[in-house]
Amino acid sequence: MKLILITPPTYFVEEDKIITALFEEGLDILHLRKPDTAPMYAERLLTLIPEQYHKRIVVHGHFYLKEEFHLKGIHLNHRNPQKPYRYKGHTSCSCHSLEEVKEKKYQHDYVFLSPVFDSISKQNYKSSYSDVELKNAHKAGIIDKRVIALGGIDINNIKEVKNHGFGGAAVLGALWNKFDLCDTHDFSDLIEHFKKLKKLAD
Repeated sequence: MKLILITPPTYFVEEDKIITALFEEGLDILHLRKPDTAPMYAERLLTLIPEQYHKRIVVHGHFYLKEEFHLKGIHLNHRNPQKPYRYKGHTSCSCHSLEEVKEKKYQHDYVFLSPVFDSISKQNYKSSYSDVELKNAHKAGIIDKRVIALGGIDINNIKEVKNHGFGGAAVLGALWNKFDLCDTHDFSDLIEHFKKLKKLAD
């Protein structure tokens, strides 16, 4: 099962070092999500990440970066709902219901379904799906390898994600909460937590 990491919404000093270390530890895909930020900051971050990992990065905005840095692809959401004109590469998109998954998953390489569990990074963003609903969706072929679980995923429930037939798990708060973006320069706890998540996902 793929393990996907979504960046925090703001940039911070150690970010390129952490992302590079996570790729070295086997991170499958990084989603670069920095809403309401200038593209020059994304360009700077990408120049600091070794080129060999660029093909594993998906951008949530400033889609020209995909071609300029030879990235994996682009992600569509309510902020950026349309592909660029004549775009033919990798796409993913956000879905917030099983009906939306049915409608969109064959139009993209994969889709995110959220929130599968109560969100760690967003307060009061509660799970929309019961265990039974997820099991039935898998049996019905709605949840499959093209669907990535997002929302509240951590070491205590990532095996449930695998058991429900998802093609991957996307994490955000579970990992970034292990690192103080303002004060910490030691990110060893974050790396160790990632290793545990990766082992459970594989």
